[in-house]
Amino acid sequence: MILKLQNVAIVSKVGSKESEKTAVDVAKKLIAKKAHVYTISPIEVSGAEKFDSLEELRKVKLDLVITLGGDGTTLRVFRFLENETPILTINVGGNRGILAEITIDEIDEALNDIQKDKYFLDKRTRVVASSGGKDFPPALNEIYITRTNLTKTAEIEIKFQNDTVKQKMDGVIISTPSGSTGHSFSLGGPILHESLDVLIITPVAPVYRLASLVVPDEKIEITCSHDCNIAMDAQVVKSVGYEEPIIIKKYKSPAVFMRLRKRGLRQMSKLGF
Repeated sequence: MILKLQNVAIVSKVGSKESEKTAVDVAKKLIAKKAHVYTISPIEVSGAEKFDSLEELRKVKLDLVITLGGDGTTLRVFRFLENETPILTINVGGNRGILAEITIDEIDEALNDIQKDKYFLDKRTRVVASSGGKDFPPALNEIYITRTNLTKTAEIEIKFQNDTVKQKMDGVIISTPSGSTGHSFSLGGPILHESLDVLIITPVAPVYRLASLVVPDEKIEITCSHDCNIAMDAQVVKSVGYEEPIIIKKYKSPAVFMRLRKRGLRQMSKLGF
């Protein structure tokens, strides 16, 4: 479908002057193309509407969000998008930019391609954790459950379908295919094609070695013998009491990336494979 760039939000990396300056330049380009542009404080551009926080993105129907930063910026924005609004990711000041599509030098060409319908949408599984009937913020990469008390090893029970694993370990990571190149990979987990509808269960420092397990993206239940923390994409941390079941399942809507060119395993190439 041809995307009409009527309502576009621009989000820059927190505290990055380079990213903020680039955000102003991109906003001006979009305003010149007659788009209604939303910026996030402190970015202020004549002709654009400024929001004080990312939470306000939920108030408007957006055609596109453009992120200027690294992977952390992209993960932060997706957390505030409850629907399938696509994101165009531009690496500005990011470390590796594994999730990025283009660099800032390519922005003019990218905007022209989008208006000519030369793009496709890349949908990725997200996950959400809940406990006590309360949902926590969704994650694109991973949910990491770890013991709060670092002086005691917790016994963690993992239930999936009709199977149960119960063992002493420091924690467990539930990763999406997008997150397979993150912490799970560092612990020996597999790299998966980003389009797969599966999750990776990766134990963290189990007393008796347990390999990572790739399972369908169905409900996973985790119970910890000690109080634990739940980290979403290494950005938001929530606490859960001991023996309170934690339910992890596929989030109601995927994360959607706007892509301009076909690639194979996108994230593997960014890692140097």
